[in-house]
Amino acid sequence: MKYMIMMFGGLGASLADRDPEWITRMQTTMMTMDRELRESGEVVDSKHLMDPTQATTVGFTGGAPTPTDGPFAEIKESLAGYWIVETTKERAIAIASQVVAVTEFPMEVRGIMDES
Repeated sequence: MKYMIMMFGGLGASLADRDPEWITRMQTTMMTMDRELRESGEVVDSKHLMDPTQATTVGFTGGAPTPTDGPFAEIKESLAGYWIVETTKERAIAIASQVVAVTEFPMEVRGIMDES
């Protein structure tokens, strides 16, 4: 089954109060995990996203879709990137757990509906 492992936080202002050692450890962990997932063949896709201040929110106001530059989710709640992996649920949770143990930012593991 395919799972999306979503990474929250870890962008812009959320890194301002982190020491350089932590930032290096976080980056190393993310790059190592990404490499291991690619080498094992588990990764289907992965992307890093731009800081949420670069986003546009499309809401529904006055009976019509309305794009605006904000309001944005708090940086700690904002999607920073994702992996789509083909594996078991237990393995997907283990992947997220390994990263969260270092980054301390939340991750969400969600199954992807079968497209057939």
